[in-house]
Amino acid sequence: MRAVQFAEYGGPEVLQVAEVAEPHAGPAKVRVAAKAASVNPVDWKYREGYMKLGALPYIPGIEVAGVVDEIGDGVSGVAIGDEVFGNSGSGGYAEFVVLSVWQSKPASMSWAEAAGVTVAAETAVRAFGAVGVVDGSTLVVNGASGGVGSAAVQLAVARGIRVIGVAGESNADYLRELGAEPVVYGEHLVERIRQLAPGGVDYAFDVSGSGVIPGLVELTGKPENVVSIADFTAQQYGAKVTSGGEGRSWEALPTVADLYSRGKYRIDIQQVFPLAGAAEAQRISQTGHVRGKLILDVTA
Repeated sequence: MRAVQFAEYGGPEVLQVAEVAEPHAGPAKVRVAAKAASVNPVDWKYREGYMKLGALPYIPGIEVAGVVDEIGDGVSGVAIGDEVFGNSGSGGYAEFVVLSVWQSKPASMSWAEAAGVTVAAETAVRAFGAVGVVDGSTLVVNGASGGVGSAAVQLAVARGIRVIGVAGESNADYLRELGAEPVVYGEHLVERIRQLAPGGVDYAFDVSGSGVIPGLVELTGKPENVVSIADFTAQQYGAKVTSGGEGRSWEALPTVADLYSRGKYRIDIQQVFPLAGAAEAQRISQTGHVRGKLILDVTA
């Protein structure tokens, strides 16, 4: 099968399309004939060597959508031919991919959209759980216009939570469309948020890691109600950090599938690339200026 892999750490140029052996579904897993895969920051971080891998060559890609064509032992509730999306852990930039977690794809959801659900939604729900976000509260999302941020906004709004979204001025209208009240990031951020919520906010979720943790702690008045996925100094201020090592929140997948089917969730796609365009997709991802998902069309 065709797959994109790298045999050495380095820049995007180390990514190469190669013919490799097909993987097969082991116990409690399914294999899909992949239709689309998402490009995430963790993919290029592996490629750059920030997180060392046990062995090379390595096929990146952790979220995929496709058609089930192989079912492992002990799996129930899914059949050959089912359209699903989910988590692969690795190996996603390939024609056949093994999934450890999956969810039925709504018929109205495109393959590109489906490939972009898993990471953002799971991360957002996990962050909510880390600080115990409750329905009807007020939540600040710092970095609200990106993949994880926009998922957090929509999932929170669906729960009746008031969301104040921090992002660049050019994304203000986008955040309003998602149901958030936009605030521009930068100097005097705390004061701008207080103007919107003079009584304070209940929780804060930092997605972008832009040094705002002290301000978010000040706004909530409770460090334990602030969580970050990007600023590992957060714990110095009593705030929390979640990286997934403490457990995953896969219940996010059926939640998003249901919301999407009811027209209450959107997955924005910035650009779709053929499989051979993985290097360019990672270059764009690495700039940090992505609104919406970068997707590989594995069939192209």
